[in-house]
Amino acid sequence: MILKSDGASGDVFISNSVVAQVAGAVASKCYGVVGMASRSRKDGFVSLLKNDTMTKGININVEDSGVSVELHIIVEYGVNINTVCKSIVNRVRYTIENTLGLKVNKVLVRVEGVRVDEQEQI
Repeated sequence: MILKSDGASGDVFISNSVVAQVAGAVASKCYGVVGMASRSRKDGFVSLLKNDTMTKGININVEDSGVSVELHIIVEYGVNINTVCKSIVNRVRYTIENTLGLKVNKVLVRVEGVRVDEQEQI
């Protein structure tokens, strides 16, 4: 859980899952992103997550001075991966800081796969 003190008004508690939902919604709307990814611990295969389980592809770490966000994504074939990742980092940082009022220390984007067509992934 993340604690945000708001002075005389009291304390506001924000759950990690709320931060993950905000980050996932922003990242999945970025150009070139097919969706969030989850890697199976058993066999190491990567799978595309549906919208209702999107937060499984996101890790939130609470630190003293803010939060760190780690996103696992699958991108569309033919896009510039570096540009897509920079866009995700900037948009996720901006949205979390302005919507939730939390300082974001780091946004780490891990590209887990590339979707070539509807059925096949590299």
